Amino acid sequence: MSELSPRLTPVFAAGGWARSTFCGPNGGNCVEVNRGTAGLAGVRDSKPANSAVLIFAGQQWQGFVERLRSGEFGV
Repeated sequence: MSELSPRLTPVFAAGGWARSTFCGPNGGNCVEVNRGTAGLAGVRDSKPANSAVLIFAGQQWQGFVERLRSGEFGV
Protein backbone atom coordinates (compact mmCIF):
# COMPACT_ATOMS: atom_id res chain seq x y z
CA MET A 1 0.00 0.00 0.00
CA SER A 2 1.31 3.47 -0.83
CA GLU A 3 0.27 6.83 0.45
CA LEU A 4 0.94 10.50 -0.08
CA SER A 5 2.21 11.99 3.14
CA PRO A 6 4.51 15.00 3.28
CA ARG A 7 4.59 14.54 7.07
CA LEU A 8 6.67 11.38 6.69
CA THR A 9 9.33 12.83 4.43
CA PRO A 10 11.87 13.32 7.29
CA VAL A 11 12.33 9.53 7.05
CA PHE A 12 14.17 10.28 3.80
CA ALA A 13 17.52 12.06 4.09
CA ALA A 14 17.75 15.23 2.01
CA GLY A 15 20.90 13.96 0.27
CA GLY A 16 19.50 10.49 -0.39
CA TRP A 17 17.37 11.32 -3.44
CA ALA A 18 18.54 9.84 -6.75
CA ARG A 19 17.19 10.84 -10.16
CA SER A 20 16.30 8.45 -12.91
CA THR A 21 19.04 7.84 -15.46
CA PHE A 22 16.40 8.77 -18.06
CA CYS A 23 16.16 12.31 -16.67
CA GLY A 24 16.99 14.96 -19.24
CA PRO A 25 20.05 17.20 -18.88
CA ASN A 26 17.93 20.22 -17.97
CA GLY A 27 16.50 18.47 -14.90
CA GLY A 28 12.88 18.65 -16.03
CA ASN A 29 10.24 15.91 -15.81
CA CYS A 30 12.30 13.75 -13.48
CA VAL A 31 11.45 11.13 -10.90
CA GLU A 32 13.55 10.79 -7.76
CA VAL A 33 13.77 7.79 -5.45
CA ASN A 34 15.07 7.56 -1.90
CA ARG A 35 15.47 4.18 -0.23
CA GLY A 36 15.29 5.92 3.15
CA THR A 37 15.21 4.06 6.40
CA ALA A 38 13.01 1.48 8.04
CA GLY A 39 12.59 -0.47 4.78
CA LEU A 40 10.70 2.30 2.97
CA ALA A 41 11.13 3.76 -0.51
CA GLY A 42 10.03 7.29 -1.34
CA VAL A 43 9.23 8.45 -4.87
CA ARG A 44 8.71 12.10 -5.81
CA ASP A 45 8.78 14.59 -8.65
CA SER A 46 12.11 16.42 -8.74
CA LYS A 47 10.25 19.72 -8.73
CA PRO A 48 8.97 21.55 -6.81
CA ALA A 49 11.34 21.10 -3.89
CA ASN A 50 8.50 20.26 -1.49
CA SER A 51 6.56 17.89 -3.74
CA ALA A 52 4.49 15.11 -2.22
CA VAL A 53 6.22 11.78 -1.66
CA LEU A 54 4.71 8.41 -2.53
CA ILE A 55 5.84 5.97 0.14
CA PHE A 56 6.18 2.26 -0.53
CA ALA A 57 7.28 -0.66 1.58
CA GLY A 58 10.73 -1.74 0.40
CA GLN A 59 9.45 -5.08 -0.92
CA GLN A 60 6.71 -3.36 -2.92
CA TRP A 61 9.22 -1.01 -4.51
CA GLN A 62 11.63 -3.84 -5.32
CA GLY A 63 8.80 -5.84 -6.92
CA PHE A 64 7.82 -2.84 -9.05
CA VAL A 65 11.43 -2.32 -10.19
CA GLU A 66 11.80 -6.00 -11.09
CA ARG A 67 8.57 -5.99 -13.10
CA LEU A 68 9.61 -2.76 -14.85
CA ARG A 69 12.99 -4.24 -15.80
CA SER A 70 11.36 -7.40 -17.11
CA GLY A 71 9.35 -5.31 -19.59
CA GLU A 72 6.01 -6.23 -18.04
CA PHE A 73 4.75 -2.65 -18.39
CA GLY A 74 5.76 -2.33 -22.03
CA VAL A 75 8.39 0.36 -21.52
